[in-house]
Formats: sequence, C-alpha cells, structure tokens
Amino acid sequence: MHLPSYIEHTLLKSTATLVDIETLCNEAVEHHFYGVCVPGCYVAYARNLLTEQLVKVITVVGFPLGNEPMESKVSEAERAIKLGAYEIDMVINIGFLKSGLHEKVAEEISAVKKTIGNHTLKVIIETCFLTNEEIEVACELCMYAGADFIKTSTGYGTGGATVKDVQLIKSIIKDTMKIKASGGISDRAMALELIDAGADRIGTSNGVKLLSKTNT
Repeated sequence: MHLPSYIEHTLLKSTATLVDIETLCNEAVEHHFYGVCVPGCYVAYARNLLTEQLVKVITVVGFPLGNEPMESKVSEAERAIKLGAYEIDMVINIGFLKSGLHEKVAEEISAVKKTIGNHTLKVIIETCFLTNEEIEVACELCMYAGADFIKTSTGYGTGGATVKDVQLIKSIIKDTMKIKASGGISDRAMALELIDAGADRIGTSNGVKLLSKTNT
C-alpha cells in the first residue's frame, strides 16, 4: 500500500492564509499526496501553484452545515470547477434527510453532479449525526443520484470517521461507489485501519504526520 496516494491533504480552517495554502500545496507535492482540499476562495490559487503537478485540487460545497439552498450549492460547485477544482466534496442536507425529504436530498445531489459532469462528486453525510438506518438511506440516495463517493464527515461535527461507520457504508454500497474517510484522523495506525475497513481516500489535516511509521 502506498499511503500518500490515499491522502487528501486538507486545510479548511477559517483562519487559513495564502501562506498556509502554499505550504499545504508544497507538502502535497513533496510527499506525493493524491490532492489538497482547500476552501473555495483558494481554489484558483492552489490550482495555479499546482499547474504542472499531479496533485489534484479539491474543494468543498455547502460546507460545513449543508443547509444552503440547492441553487447555492449548484452555483458554488460550478464556480469551483471553472476555477480549477478537480473534485467536489458536498455536504448533504442533513435536516432534509432526517425530515424524510428523501427526494429533495437526491435531487440536490443529482443537480450538483450534473453541474460538474465527469468531475468526481463526494457527498459528505456527517455520520456522527445519523443513525445506522439513516446512514443506509443516505448511501442509497447517493447511489441513486449518481455520486461517486460517500464521505463520512466534515470534521466540524460531534465526531469524525470511525472504522465501524466505514464498514457499515461499505456493506451498503459494495463496489458501486467509493468511500472517503475524514474527520479526526490523526495518526498512521488509524488511517490504515480505515483503509482496511474499506476507505479509498483519507481526508486529513495531518497528512505529513500520517507518514511517520513511528506515529501509531
């Protein structure tokens, strides 16, 4: 296993500066990470820094709460792609899901996917707020709506990625979609456990730390 190729080196703090984003991108290049996940306002800047690199630029939509109007998410995603984002991580409308408005949830996912076309769409379902039954429904809606990945967490909820949740998601989606584990992944051992459980990507602000074999 080549761990760096799983890692999306992430910086989504409100205090992130241009210097911070530049450092993030330089670290991603140095360590051969899959990509960097940055706020929408820094997509063009990161893309410019990584123009001749293999590192992908990823950004978030409807982050971190997910309760913006569908039109806002669609517009945000469209703009991000035009500025150079390669993949979009969109927060699901958790309130709609819990209200049983499943058609609206699917409609929103489908609309964003249609907008970004062949670009990868990851849907953040924020597992810490969901029951197992709601996780199953969320996964089924994502499959139905054409998303490419289920993503566990924003990192801003009451909990992050767990092996149990990744295993549950994998048991539902099988090989129809992929899984991005994110939120609270702070050491190599945890990252490897999540990958063993079925995660195809690891979203973390501790990307460099995860590479240390002494950090377990």
